[in-house]
Amino acid sequence: MTATIIMLAYGVSADFMDEYLRIGETTTIKCLKNFVKAVLSIFSEEYLRSPNNNDIARLLAVGQHHGFSGMLESIDCMHWKWKNCPSKWKGQYIGHTHDPKIILEILVSYDLWIWHAFFGLPGSHNDINVLEQSSVFSELAKGHAPPVNYSINGNDYSMGYYLANGIYPL
Repeated sequence: MTATIIMLAYGVSADFMDEYLRIGETTTIKCLKNFVKAVLSIFSEEYLRSPNNNDIARLLAVGQHHGFSGMLESIDCMHWKWKNCPSKWKGQYIGHTHDPKIILEILVSYDLWIWHAFFGLPGSHNDINVLEQSSVFSELAKGHAPPVNYSINGNDYSMGYYLANGIYPL
């Protein structure tokens, strides 16, 4: 567990554990795989899934209550500084801040339930570039979305939407 937590918390490689904890690389990788399998077996049915019909109804009701008819969830992208970025990758992960960063795209509901997370795009991307590569939006473009019927300003819609922050001025 110690090796797994250190790898996840500090982003170090498996062979680092040989020096630090005297645990071999293959043993460390095996521990990490067992940890991930345990997380999946414990949490996958309840948390690591797409929203079902009951979840969607609850999300829409809360959105409606707050004045956002048809809103399913909020979406945003975070840029995280990547301290241990390999030097051969730094060029593609460096953006305008001159530090290598890695991007997390996340869909989250009002109760902080994370429905989707995509981690790993280069920090040189902006939010629009991330969303263009997003599996969430590629599914929406194909018409794969929960059926949601609502009306705004006399226009009828049949597909829910994700609320995003305004990244550019009007």
